[in-house]
Amino acid sequence: MKRLVLGALLLAALGGCAGDKGKELFDTAQFEEKQNNREHAKQLYQEIVTKHPDSPLAKQAQERLAALGGK
Repeated sequence: MKRLVLGALLLAALGGCAGDKGKELFDTAQFEEKQNNREHAKQLYQEIVTKHPDSPLAKQAQERLAALGGK
């Protein structure tokens, strides 16, 4: 069920108006943290750092990775 909700959220985010992809990933990662899905949250934070290093949220994503014991 959790994956279904996440899939719906991602589709809504991707299908909407153009926005900051880094922000969308960060919001989803925070949601995953709240759902206690730390591994997926870490993957999303890492994706922000890797694919959107110039995003204002890249530093915050790096901090969250460190707090979660990320890469």
